[in-house]
Amino acid sequence: MAESLPASHWQSFVEAEKERLLLRNFTGDFVATNEGPFSRAGRKLDQWWHYVKATVVTACETGRSDPRKVIFGAKVGFALSLVSLLSFLKLPMSFGKHAIWSIVTVIVVFEFSIGATLSKGFNRAVGTLSAGAIAIGIVGLSSLAGKLQEFVIITGIFVTGFLASYLKLHQSMKQYEYGFRVFLMTFSIVVDSEGSDFIQTAVSRLALIAVGAVISLLVNVCIFPIWSGEDLHKLVVENLRGVASSLEGCINMYLDCVEYSRIPSRILLYQAFDDPLYKGYRAAVQSSSQEDSLLNFAVWEPPHGRYKMLHYPWSEYVKVSGALRHCAFMVMAMHGCILSEIQAPPELRQTFKNGIQRVGTEGCKVLRLLSEKLENLEKLPPGDLLQHVHDSAEDLQMMIDKKSYVLVNAESWECGKRPGKFADSEVLQEMKDGEKRPFITNSFIASAVTSRSTLSLQNSVSFSVSRMGSVEDMLSRQTNWPSRMSLGSDTILNEREVRTYESAAALSLATFTSLLIEFVARLQNLVDSYEELSEKAKFKEYANSNETKKVSRFRGMLLSCFCCRKG
Repeated sequence: MAESLPASHWQSFVEAEKERLLLRNFTGDFVATNEGPFSRAGRKLDQWWHYVKATVVTACETGRSDPRKVIFGAKVGFALSLVSLLSFLKLPMSFGKHAIWSIVTVIVVFEFSIGATLSKGFNRAVGTLSAGAIAIGIVGLSSLAGKLQEFVIITGIFVTGFLASYLKLHQSMKQYEYGFRVFLMTFSIVVDSEGSDFIQTAVSRLALIAVGAVISLLVNVCIFPIWSGEDLHKLVVENLRGVASSLEGCINMYLDCVEYSRIPSRILLYQAFDDPLYKGYRAAVQSSSQEDSLLNFAVWEPPHGRYKMLHYPWSEYVKVSGALRHCAFMVMAMHGCILSEIQAPPELRQTFKNGIQRVGTEGCKVLRLLSEKLENLEKLPPGDLLQHVHDSAEDLQMMIDKKSYVLVNAESWECGKRPGKFADSEVLQEMKDGEKRPFITNSFIASAVTSRSTLSLQNSVSFSVSRMGSVEDMLSRQTNWPSRMSLGSDTILNEREVRTYESAAALSLATFTSLLIEFVARLQNLVDSYEELSEKAKFKEYANSNETKKVSRFRGMLLSCFCCRKG
Protein backbone atom coordinates (compact mmCIF):
# COMPACT_ATOMS: atom_id res chain seq x y z
CA MET A 1 0.00 0.00 0.00
CA ALA A 2 2.91 2.34 0.73
CA GLU A 3 4.28 1.96 -2.84
CA SER A 4 0.89 2.69 -4.39
CA LEU A 5 0.61 6.08 -2.74
CA PRO A 6 2.16 9.15 -4.37
CA ALA A 7 5.41 10.33 -2.79
CA SER A 8 3.98 13.67 -1.72
CA HIS A 9 0.95 12.04 -0.02
CA TRP A 10 3.10 9.44 1.73
CA GLN A 11 5.53 12.09 3.01
CA SER A 12 2.74 14.27 4.37
CA PHE A 13 1.19 11.23 6.08
CA VAL A 14 4.50 10.35 7.77
CA GLU A 15 5.07 13.92 8.93
CA ALA A 16 1.55 14.09 10.35
CA GLU A 17 2.13 10.86 12.26
CA LYS A 18 5.41 12.20 13.68
CA GLU A 19 3.72 15.38 14.86
CA ARG A 20 0.92 13.40 16.48
CA LEU A 21 3.39 11.21 18.38
CA LEU A 22 5.58 14.11 19.44
CA LEU A 23 2.67 16.16 20.78
CA ARG A 24 1.90 15.37 24.42
CA ASN A 25 -1.39 16.34 25.93
CA PHE A 26 -1.93 17.00 29.60
CA THR A 27 -2.88 13.41 30.33
CA GLY A 28 0.28 12.01 28.82
CA ASP A 29 -1.46 9.81 26.25
CA PHE A 30 1.08 10.56 23.50
CA VAL A 31 4.79 10.17 24.17
CA ALA A 32 7.69 11.05 21.92
CA THR A 33 9.01 8.03 20.03
CA ASN A 34 12.59 8.77 20.94
CA GLU A 35 11.89 8.60 24.72
CA GLY A 36 13.99 5.91 26.33
CA PRO A 37 13.05 3.61 29.22
CA PHE A 38 14.89 5.75 31.78
CA SER A 39 13.07 8.86 30.59
CA ARG A 40 9.72 7.09 30.89
CA ALA A 41 10.61 5.82 34.35
CA GLY A 42 11.65 9.33 35.42
CA ARG A 43 8.42 10.78 34.10
CA LYS A 44 6.33 8.17 35.91
CA LEU A 45 8.28 8.82 39.10
CA ASP A 46 7.70 12.54 38.73
CA GLN A 47 3.95 11.97 38.29
CA TRP A 48 3.89 9.69 41.32
CA TRP A 49 5.74 12.31 43.41
CA HIS A 50 3.25 15.04 42.41
CA TYR A 51 0.37 12.73 43.33
CA VAL A 52 1.90 12.02 46.75
CA LYS A 53 2.42 15.74 47.39
CA ALA A 54 -1.17 16.51 46.40
CA THR A 55 -2.42 13.79 48.76
CA VAL A 56 -0.34 15.15 51.65
CA VAL A 57 -1.56 18.68 51.00
CA THR A 58 -5.18 17.49 50.95
CA ALA A 59 -4.69 15.60 54.21
CA CYS A 60 -3.16 18.67 55.85
CA GLU A 61 -6.02 20.87 54.66
CA THR A 62 -8.53 18.39 56.06
CA GLY A 63 -6.84 18.43 59.46
CA ARG A 64 -6.58 22.21 59.42
CA SER A 65 -10.25 22.67 58.58
CA ASP A 66 -11.38 20.30 61.36
CA PRO A 67 -8.68 19.60 64.01
CA ARG A 68 -10.99 17.11 65.70
CA LYS A 69 -10.18 14.59 62.98
CA VAL A 70 -6.51 14.70 63.92
CA ILE A 71 -7.42 14.29 67.59
CA PHE A 72 -9.67 11.34 66.76
CA GLY A 73 -6.86 9.57 64.89
CA ALA A 74 -4.49 10.10 67.82
CA LYS A 75 -7.05 8.73 70.29
CA VAL A 76 -7.62 5.58 68.25
CA GLY A 77 -3.87 4.97 68.04
CA PHE A 78 -3.51 5.46 71.78
CA ALA A 79 -6.38 3.06 72.56
CA LEU A 80 -4.92 0.39 70.24
CA SER A 81 -1.54 0.78 71.93
CA LEU A 82 -3.08 0.24 75.37
CA VAL A 83 -5.08 -2.82 74.38
CA SER A 84 -2.11 -4.32 72.51
CA LEU A 85 -0.28 -4.59 75.82
CA LEU A 86 -2.46 -7.61 76.58
CA SER A 87 -0.54 -9.55 73.96
CA PHE A 88 2.71 -9.04 75.91
CA LEU A 89 1.27 -9.94 79.29
CA LYS A 90 1.39 -13.52 80.59
CA LEU A 91 -2.32 -14.24 80.58
CA PRO A 92 -3.95 -17.66 80.94
CA MET A 93 -3.94 -19.75 77.80
CA SER A 94 -7.61 -19.24 77.02
CA PHE A 95 -7.27 -15.46 77.28
CA GLY A 96 -3.96 -15.20 75.47
CA LYS A 97 -5.28 -17.20 72.52
CA HIS A 98 -8.27 -14.87 72.12
CA ALA A 99 -6.49 -11.55 72.90
CA ILE A 100 -7.16 -10.42 69.34
CA TRP A 101 -10.81 -9.84 70.23
CA SER A 102 -9.95 -6.88 72.45
CA ILE A 103 -8.09 -5.25 69.54
CA VAL A 104 -10.99 -5.98 67.19
CA THR A 105 -13.39 -4.43 69.71
CA VAL A 106 -11.40 -1.19 69.83
CA ILE A 107 -11.25 -1.01 66.04
CA VAL A 108 -14.99 -1.61 65.66
CA VAL A 109 -16.38 0.23 68.70
CA PHE A 110 -14.21 3.34 68.74
CA GLU A 111 -16.21 5.98 66.83
CA PHE A 112 -15.80 9.68 66.15
CA SER A 113 -18.25 10.83 68.84
CA ILE A 114 -18.99 9.57 72.32
CA GLY A 115 -22.61 8.83 71.48
CA ALA A 116 -21.62 6.63 68.56
CA THR A 117 -19.08 4.80 70.75
CA LEU A 118 -21.68 4.15 73.45
CA SER A 119 -24.18 2.93 70.86
CA LYS A 120 -21.68 0.55 69.26
CA GLY A 121 -20.48 -0.66 72.66
CA PHE A 122 -24.02 -1.39 73.84
CA ASN A 123 -24.85 -3.30 70.66
CA ARG A 124 -21.67 -5.34 70.92
CA ALA A 125 -22.17 -6.14 74.61
CA VAL A 126 -25.81 -7.20 74.21
CA GLY A 127 -25.06 -9.19 71.07
CA THR A 128 -22.15 -11.02 72.69
CA LEU A 129 -23.99 -11.80 75.95
CA SER A 130 -27.18 -13.03 74.31
CA ALA A 131 -25.29 -15.06 71.69
CA GLY A 132 -23.10 -16.70 74.33
CA ALA A 133 -26.10 -17.63 76.49
CA ILE A 134 -28.09 -19.07 73.58
CA ALA A 135 -25.06 -20.93 72.21
CA ILE A 136 -24.32 -22.54 75.59
CA GLY A 137 -27.98 -23.54 75.86
CA ILE A 138 -28.06 -25.15 72.40
CA VAL A 139 -24.77 -26.99 72.97
CA GLY A 140 -26.02 -28.25 76.33
CA LEU A 141 -29.28 -29.40 74.74
CA SER A 142 -27.42 -31.16 71.92
CA SER A 143 -25.33 -33.12 74.41
CA LEU A 144 -28.55 -34.72 75.67
CA ALA A 145 -29.65 -35.72 72.16
CA GLY A 146 -27.09 -38.52 71.83
CA LYS A 147 -26.72 -39.53 68.20
CA LEU A 148 -28.77 -36.51 67.06
CA GLN A 149 -26.27 -34.06 68.52
CA GLU A 150 -25.09 -32.75 65.14
CA PHE A 151 -28.66 -32.44 63.88
CA VAL A 152 -29.71 -30.40 66.91
CA ILE A 153 -26.73 -28.05 66.53
CA ILE A 154 -27.30 -27.52 62.81
CA THR A 155 -31.04 -26.98 63.35
CA GLY A 156 -30.30 -24.50 66.14
CA ILE A 157 -27.87 -22.56 63.92
CA PHE A 158 -30.46 -22.38 61.12
CA VAL A 159 -33.31 -21.21 63.35
CA THR A 160 -31.15 -18.67 65.18
CA GLY A 161 -29.69 -17.28 61.97
CA PHE A 162 -33.12 -17.02 60.35
CA LEU A 163 -34.73 -15.21 63.29
CA ALA A 164 -31.83 -12.80 63.82
CA SER A 165 -31.59 -11.91 60.13
CA TYR A 166 -35.36 -11.48 59.84
CA LEU A 167 -35.80 -9.34 62.95
CA LYS A 168 -32.99 -6.91 62.07
CA LEU A 169 -34.89 -5.94 58.90
CA HIS A 170 -37.70 -4.43 60.97
CA GLN A 171 -37.73 -0.64 60.97
CA SER A 172 -37.67 -0.35 64.76
CA MET A 173 -34.57 -2.59 64.91
CA LYS A 174 -32.56 -0.51 62.44
CA GLN A 175 -30.41 1.11 65.12
CA TYR A 176 -29.54 -2.34 66.53
CA GLU A 177 -28.37 -3.84 63.24
CA TYR A 178 -24.75 -3.98 64.41
CA GLY A 179 -25.86 -5.87 67.52
CA PHE A 180 -27.54 -8.52 65.38
CA ARG A 181 -24.37 -8.96 63.32
CA VAL A 182 -22.28 -9.39 66.47
CA PHE A 183 -24.86 -11.85 67.80
CA LEU A 184 -24.63 -14.06 64.70
CA MET A 185 -20.84 -13.97 64.62
CA THR A 186 -20.45 -14.78 68.33
CA PHE A 187 -23.09 -17.49 68.23
CA SER A 188 -21.45 -19.25 65.27
CA ILE A 189 -17.95 -19.10 66.79
CA VAL A 190 -19.04 -20.42 70.18
CA VAL A 191 -21.22 -23.22 68.79
CA ASP A 192 -18.52 -24.40 66.38
CA SER A 193 -15.88 -24.65 69.13
CA GLU A 194 -14.44 -28.13 69.52
CA GLY A 195 -15.11 -30.31 72.55
CA SER A 196 -15.70 -28.49 75.80
CA ASP A 197 -13.84 -25.36 74.74
CA PHE A 198 -17.04 -23.54 73.93
CA ILE A 199 -17.50 -22.40 77.55
CA GLN A 200 -13.94 -21.09 77.78
CA THR A 201 -14.34 -19.43 74.37
CA ALA A 202 -17.51 -17.65 75.46
CA VAL A 203 -16.10 -16.47 78.79
CA SER A 204 -12.71 -15.34 77.46
CA ARG A 205 -14.20 -13.54 74.49
CA LEU A 206 -16.75 -11.77 76.68
CA ALA A 207 -14.05 -10.62 79.09
CA LEU A 208 -11.72 -9.40 76.32
CA ILE A 209 -14.55 -7.56 74.56
CA ALA A 210 -15.40 -5.86 77.84
CA VAL A 211 -11.75 -4.77 78.24
CA GLY A 212 -11.65 -3.33 74.72
CA ALA A 213 -14.98 -1.52 75.17
CA VAL A 214 -13.95 0.00 78.51
CA ILE A 215 -10.62 1.24 77.13
CA SER A 216 -12.38 2.74 74.09
CA LEU A 217 -14.93 4.53 76.24
CA LEU A 218 -12.41 5.89 78.74
CA VAL A 219 -10.06 7.20 76.06
CA ASN A 220 -12.91 8.75 74.07
CA VAL A 221 -14.48 10.46 77.08
CA CYS A 222 -11.36 11.59 78.95
CA ILE A 223 -9.26 12.89 76.03
CA PHE A 224 -10.82 15.78 74.06
CA PRO A 225 -14.39 14.39 73.99
CA ILE A 226 -16.44 14.89 70.81
CA TRP A 227 -20.22 15.04 71.29
CA SER A 228 -22.84 14.27 68.66
CA GLY A 229 -25.33 16.54 70.41
CA GLU A 230 -23.04 19.51 70.00
CA ASP A 231 -22.63 18.70 66.31
CA LEU A 232 -26.42 18.53 65.90
CA HIS A 233 -26.78 21.89 67.62
CA LYS A 234 -24.18 23.54 65.37
CA LEU A 235 -25.69 21.96 62.26
CA VAL A 236 -29.12 23.49 62.89
CA VAL A 237 -27.57 26.90 63.63
CA GLU A 238 -25.54 26.83 60.40
CA ASN A 239 -28.61 25.79 58.38
CA LEU A 240 -30.57 28.75 59.74
CA ARG A 241 -27.83 31.12 58.68
CA GLY A 242 -27.44 29.43 55.30
CA VAL A 243 -31.14 29.75 54.44
CA ALA A 244 -31.06 33.41 55.49
CA SER A 245 -28.10 34.08 53.19
CA SER A 246 -29.80 32.23 50.32
CA LEU A 247 -33.02 34.21 50.77
CA GLU A 248 -31.11 37.48 50.80
CA GLY A 249 -29.15 36.46 47.72
CA CYS A 250 -32.30 35.45 45.80
CA ILE A 251 -34.00 38.77 46.55
CA ASN A 252 -31.01 40.87 45.55
CA MET A 253 -30.24 38.87 42.41
CA TYR A 254 -33.83 39.03 41.25
CA LEU A 255 -34.25 42.76 41.88
CA ASP A 256 -30.87 43.56 40.31
CA CYS A 257 -31.79 41.47 37.24
CA VAL A 258 -28.67 39.33 37.54
CA GLU A 259 -28.65 35.94 35.86
CA TYR A 260 -26.34 33.03 35.15
CA SER A 261 -25.07 33.44 31.61
CA ARG A 262 -24.33 29.70 31.78
CA ILE A 263 -26.21 27.69 34.38
CA PRO A 264 -23.76 25.26 36.04
CA SER A 265 -24.59 21.64 35.35
CA ARG A 266 -24.05 20.78 39.02
CA ILE A 267 -26.96 23.03 39.98
CA LEU A 268 -29.19 21.47 37.33
CA LEU A 269 -28.28 17.99 38.64
CA TYR A 270 -28.66 19.12 42.27
CA GLN A 271 -25.06 18.34 43.15
CA ALA A 272 -22.64 20.15 45.44
CA PHE A 273 -21.43 23.42 43.95
CA ASP A 274 -19.44 26.37 45.30
CA ASP A 275 -22.22 28.95 45.06
CA PRO A 276 -23.21 30.68 48.35
CA LEU A 277 -26.80 31.21 47.21
CA TYR A 278 -27.27 27.59 46.12
CA LYS A 279 -25.14 26.08 48.87
CA GLY A 280 -27.12 27.75 51.69
CA TYR A 281 -30.54 26.23 51.08
CA ARG A 282 -29.12 22.96 49.69
CA ALA A 283 -27.34 22.26 52.98
CA ALA A 284 -30.63 22.66 54.86
CA VAL A 285 -32.53 20.44 52.44
CA GLN A 286 -29.84 17.73 52.34
CA SER A 287 -29.18 17.55 56.09
CA SER A 288 -32.08 15.24 56.96
CA SER A 289 -30.07 12.00 57.02
CA GLN A 290 -27.18 13.64 58.88
CA GLU A 291 -29.55 14.98 61.53
CA ASP A 292 -31.15 11.57 62.02
CA SER A 293 -27.73 9.96 62.44
CA LEU A 294 -26.60 12.59 64.96
CA LEU A 295 -29.89 12.24 66.83
CA ASN A 296 -29.48 8.47 67.17
CA PHE A 297 -26.05 9.01 68.72
CA ALA A 298 -26.93 12.09 70.81
CA VAL A 299 -29.61 10.23 72.81
CA TRP A 300 -26.87 7.92 74.16
CA GLU A 301 -24.75 10.73 75.54
CA PRO A 302 -24.83 11.72 79.22
CA PRO A 303 -25.37 15.34 80.33
CA HIS A 304 -22.38 17.46 79.38
CA GLY A 305 -21.33 21.06 78.86
CA ARG A 306 -24.30 23.36 78.32
CA TYR A 307 -26.67 20.41 77.96
CA LYS A 308 -27.07 19.42 81.59
CA MET A 309 -30.50 17.75 81.42
CA LEU A 310 -30.67 14.00 81.89
CA HIS A 311 -33.01 13.46 78.95
CA TYR A 312 -32.18 16.38 76.71
CA PRO A 313 -34.82 16.95 73.97
CA TRP A 314 -32.53 16.37 71.00
CA SER A 315 -35.50 15.31 68.90
CA GLU A 316 -36.82 18.88 69.06
CA TYR A 317 -33.74 20.03 67.13
CA VAL A 318 -34.81 17.74 64.30
CA LYS A 319 -38.30 19.26 64.39
CA VAL A 320 -36.87 22.77 64.15
CA SER A 321 -34.73 21.68 61.23
CA GLY A 322 -37.78 20.11 59.56
CA ALA A 323 -39.71 23.37 59.83
CA LEU A 324 -36.68 25.22 58.43
CA ARG A 325 -36.49 22.74 55.55
CA HIS A 326 -40.14 23.50 54.78
CA CYS A 327 -39.18 27.17 54.41
CA ALA A 328 -36.04 26.34 52.41
CA PHE A 329 -38.19 24.71 49.73
CA MET A 330 -39.65 28.14 48.96
CA VAL A 331 -36.16 29.64 48.69
CA MET A 332 -35.24 26.83 46.31
CA ALA A 333 -38.30 27.64 44.20
CA MET A 334 -37.37 31.35 44.14
CA HIS A 335 -33.89 30.40 42.98
CA GLY A 336 -35.60 28.36 40.27
CA CYS A 337 -37.37 31.54 39.12
CA ILE A 338 -33.95 33.15 38.63
CA LEU A 339 -32.79 30.11 36.64
CA SER A 340 -35.95 29.91 34.53
CA GLU A 341 -36.15 30.86 30.87
CA ILE A 342 -39.13 33.19 31.34
CA GLN A 343 -38.08 36.43 33.04
CA ALA A 344 -39.96 39.59 33.92
CA PRO A 345 -38.57 42.84 32.47
CA PRO A 346 -36.48 45.04 34.80
CA GLU A 347 -38.98 47.93 34.76
CA LEU A 348 -41.71 45.62 35.99
CA ARG A 349 -39.55 44.37 38.86
CA GLN A 350 -38.80 47.94 39.91
CA THR A 351 -42.54 48.51 40.35
CA PHE A 352 -42.63 46.12 43.31
CA LYS A 353 -38.99 46.45 44.35
CA ASN A 354 -39.56 48.19 47.69
CA GLY A 355 -42.21 45.70 48.80
CA ILE A 356 -40.19 42.64 47.81
CA GLN A 357 -37.02 44.04 49.39
CA ARG A 358 -38.76 44.77 52.67
CA VAL A 359 -40.29 41.28 52.93
CA GLY A 360 -36.92 39.67 52.19
CA THR A 361 -35.11 41.85 54.72
CA GLU A 362 -37.60 41.12 57.49
CA GLY A 363 -37.54 37.40 56.72
CA CYS A 364 -33.74 37.32 56.93
CA LYS A 365 -33.91 39.14 60.26
CA VAL A 366 -36.20 36.46 61.69
CA LEU A 367 -33.92 33.62 60.55
CA ARG A 368 -30.77 35.30 61.83
CA LEU A 369 -32.43 36.08 65.15
CA LEU A 370 -33.40 32.42 65.55
CA SER A 371 -29.85 31.31 64.75
CA GLU A 372 -28.40 33.78 67.24
CA LYS A 373 -30.74 32.75 70.03
CA LEU A 374 -30.26 29.05 69.33
CA GLU A 375 -26.51 29.43 69.36
CA ASN A 376 -26.68 31.10 72.79
CA LEU A 377 -29.47 28.76 74.04
CA GLU A 378 -31.77 31.71 74.76
CA LYS A 379 -35.52 32.09 74.53
CA LEU A 380 -37.11 34.45 72.06
CA PRO A 381 -37.95 38.02 73.10
CA PRO A 382 -41.50 38.62 74.37
CA GLY A 383 -44.10 39.79 71.91
CA ASP A 384 -44.90 38.96 68.31
CA LEU A 385 -41.67 38.09 66.54
CA LEU A 386 -43.33 37.94 63.11
CA GLN A 387 -45.23 41.21 63.32
CA HIS A 388 -42.93 43.18 61.02
CA VAL A 389 -42.55 40.43 58.41
CA HIS A 390 -46.33 39.90 58.36
CA ASP A 391 -46.94 43.63 57.91
CA SER A 392 -44.43 43.83 55.08
CA ALA A 393 -46.04 40.81 53.37
CA GLU A 394 -49.48 42.41 53.68
CA ASP A 395 -48.15 45.64 52.20
CA LEU A 396 -46.67 43.69 49.28
CA GLN A 397 -49.98 41.90 48.72
CA MET A 398 -51.88 45.20 48.76
CA MET A 399 -49.34 46.69 46.34
CA ILE A 400 -49.94 43.77 43.96
CA ASP A 401 -53.71 44.26 44.28
CA LYS A 402 -53.47 47.94 43.43
CA LYS A 403 -51.09 47.44 40.49
CA SER A 404 -52.35 44.09 39.25
CA TYR A 405 -53.09 45.64 35.87
CA VAL A 406 -49.37 45.52 35.04
CA LEU A 407 -49.31 41.74 35.48
CA VAL A 408 -52.02 40.91 32.93
CA ASN A 409 -52.97 41.97 29.44
CA ALA A 410 -55.99 44.17 30.17
CA GLU A 411 -56.82 44.61 26.51
CA SER A 412 -57.84 40.95 26.19
CA TRP A 413 -60.42 41.08 28.99
CA GLU A 414 -63.87 40.01 27.94
CA CYS A 415 -65.68 42.96 29.47
CA GLY A 416 -68.74 42.64 27.25
CA LYS A 417 -69.35 39.00 28.17
CA ARG A 418 -70.09 39.48 31.84
CA PRO A 419 -72.15 36.63 33.40
CA GLY A 420 -75.77 37.31 34.12
CA LYS A 421 -75.43 36.80 37.88
CA PHE A 422 -73.18 39.84 38.01
CA ALA A 423 -75.76 42.10 36.43
CA ASP A 424 -77.17 43.08 39.77
CA SER A 425 -75.55 46.32 40.93
CA GLU A 426 -75.63 45.27 44.59
CA VAL A 427 -73.76 42.06 43.82
CA LEU A 428 -71.22 44.00 41.78
CA GLN A 429 -70.68 46.44 44.64
CA GLU A 430 -70.16 43.58 47.09
CA MET A 431 -67.60 42.04 44.75
CA LYS A 432 -65.77 45.34 44.45
CA ASP A 433 -65.73 45.82 48.23
CA GLY A 434 -64.39 42.28 48.62
CA GLU A 435 -61.65 42.95 46.13
CA LYS A 436 -60.37 45.86 48.21
CA ARG A 437 -59.53 43.57 51.11
CA PRO A 438 -56.05 42.04 50.91
CA PHE A 439 -55.91 38.28 50.48
CA ILE A 440 -53.45 37.38 53.19
CA THR A 441 -54.63 39.69 55.98
CA ASN A 442 -56.89 37.13 57.63
CA SER A 443 -54.36 34.36 57.37
CA PHE A 444 -51.67 36.46 58.99
CA ILE A 445 -53.94 37.66 61.79
CA ALA A 446 -55.00 34.07 62.47
CA SER A 447 -51.44 32.82 62.45
CA ALA A 448 -50.21 35.47 64.88
CA VAL A 449 -52.01 33.99 67.89
CA THR A 450 -49.06 33.76 70.24
CA SER A 451 -47.57 37.01 71.48
CA ARG A 452 -44.03 37.85 70.50
CA SER A 453 -42.38 41.16 69.66
CA THR A 454 -39.59 41.95 67.28
CA LEU A 455 -36.07 42.61 68.50
CA SER A 456 -34.37 45.45 66.63
CA LEU A 457 -31.35 43.95 64.89
CA GLN A 458 -28.44 45.41 63.12
CA ASN A 459 -28.78 45.87 59.40
CA SER A 460 -27.92 42.65 57.65
CA VAL A 461 -25.08 42.63 55.23
CA SER A 462 -26.42 42.85 51.70
CA PHE A 463 -25.64 40.04 49.35
CA SER A 464 -23.02 41.00 46.83
CA VAL A 465 -22.49 39.36 43.50
CA SER A 466 -18.77 39.40 44.12
CA ARG A 467 -19.32 36.79 46.85
CA MET A 468 -20.18 34.27 44.18
CA GLY A 469 -16.47 33.50 43.91
CA SER A 470 -15.79 31.00 41.16
CA VAL A 471 -19.14 31.62 39.47
CA GLU A 472 -19.02 35.38 39.20
CA ASP A 473 -17.87 35.08 35.58
CA MET A 474 -21.19 33.36 34.79
CA LEU A 475 -23.35 36.27 35.99
CA SER A 476 -24.75 38.92 33.72
CA ARG A 477 -27.73 41.20 33.39
CA GLN A 478 -30.96 39.42 32.63
CA THR A 479 -32.96 40.06 29.49
CA ASN A 480 -36.68 39.48 29.48
CA TRP A 481 -38.35 36.79 27.46
CA PRO A 482 -38.84 36.33 24.42
CA SER A 483 -35.51 37.93 23.52
CA ARG A 484 -33.86 35.05 25.41
CA MET A 485 -35.50 32.43 23.18
CA SER A 486 -33.41 30.56 20.69
CA LEU A 487 -35.20 31.78 17.60
CA GLY A 488 -33.84 31.70 14.09
CA SER A 489 -33.02 34.88 12.28
CA ASP A 490 -35.87 34.26 9.84
CA THR A 491 -38.49 33.81 12.57
CA ILE A 492 -41.14 36.53 12.69
CA LEU A 493 -43.34 36.81 15.76
CA ASN A 494 -46.85 38.11 15.28
CA GLU A 495 -48.54 40.47 17.70
CA ARG A 496 -50.47 37.70 19.42
CA GLU A 497 -47.31 35.70 20.20
CA VAL A 498 -45.51 38.79 21.48
CA ARG A 499 -48.37 39.61 23.86
CA THR A 500 -48.48 35.99 25.03
CA TYR A 501 -44.77 36.10 25.78
CA GLU A 502 -45.12 39.41 27.61
CA SER A 503 -47.99 38.05 29.71
CA ALA A 504 -45.95 34.96 30.67
CA ALA A 505 -42.99 37.16 31.60
CA ALA A 506 -45.21 39.30 33.84
CA LEU A 507 -46.71 36.25 35.51
CA SER A 508 -43.20 35.06 36.41
CA LEU A 509 -42.97 38.07 38.72
CA ALA A 510 -46.29 37.08 40.30
CA THR A 511 -44.87 33.59 40.83
CA PHE A 512 -41.79 34.97 42.59
CA THR A 513 -43.84 37.22 44.89
CA SER A 514 -46.30 34.43 45.74
CA LEU A 515 -43.41 32.15 46.70
CA LEU A 516 -42.00 34.89 48.90
CA ILE A 517 -45.35 35.37 50.65
CA GLU A 518 -45.67 31.60 51.12
CA PHE A 519 -42.21 31.63 52.73
CA VAL A 520 -43.47 34.22 55.22
CA ALA A 521 -46.51 32.09 56.01
CA ARG A 522 -44.28 29.08 56.74
CA LEU A 523 -42.15 31.00 59.23
CA GLN A 524 -44.87 30.55 61.86
CA ASN A 525 -44.19 26.80 62.09
CA LEU A 526 -40.47 27.47 62.48
CA VAL A 527 -41.00 29.93 65.32
CA ASP A 528 -43.45 27.59 67.07
CA SER A 529 -40.95 24.71 66.83
CA TYR A 530 -38.21 26.87 68.30
CA GLU A 531 -40.41 27.95 71.20
CA GLU A 532 -41.26 24.33 71.97
CA LEU A 533 -37.56 23.46 71.96
CA SER A 534 -36.69 26.38 74.22
CA GLU A 535 -39.34 25.34 76.74
CA LYS A 536 -38.41 21.65 76.85
CA ALA A 537 -34.66 22.32 76.90
CA LYS A 538 -35.10 25.08 79.52
CA PHE A 539 -33.22 27.76 77.64
CA LYS A 540 -32.22 30.81 79.62
CA GLU A 541 -34.55 33.76 79.55
CA TYR A 542 -34.21 36.50 76.98
CA ALA A 543 -31.72 39.17 77.97
CA ASN A 544 -31.56 42.50 76.19
CA SER A 545 -28.02 43.05 74.90
CA ASN A 546 -28.13 46.78 75.72
CA GLU A 547 -29.15 46.13 79.32
CA THR A 548 -26.46 43.47 79.64
CA LYS A 549 -23.82 45.92 78.45
CA LYS A 550 -25.01 48.54 80.94
CA VAL A 551 -24.86 46.05 83.82
CA SER A 552 -21.37 44.92 82.78
CA ARG A 553 -20.20 48.53 82.54
CA PHE A 554 -21.64 49.31 85.98
CA ARG A 555 -19.91 46.27 87.49
CA GLY A 556 -16.65 47.34 85.91
CA MET A 557 -16.96 50.84 87.40
CA LEU A 558 -17.67 49.42 90.86
CA LEU A 559 -14.72 47.05 90.62
CA SER A 560 -12.36 49.84 89.53
CA CYS A 561 -13.52 52.09 92.39
CA PHE A 562 -13.04 49.28 94.89
CA CYS A 563 -9.52 48.60 93.59
CA CYS A 564 -8.59 52.30 93.77
CA ARG A 565 -9.75 52.58 97.39
CA LYS A 566 -7.93 49.43 98.35
CA GLY A 567 -4.71 50.73 96.76
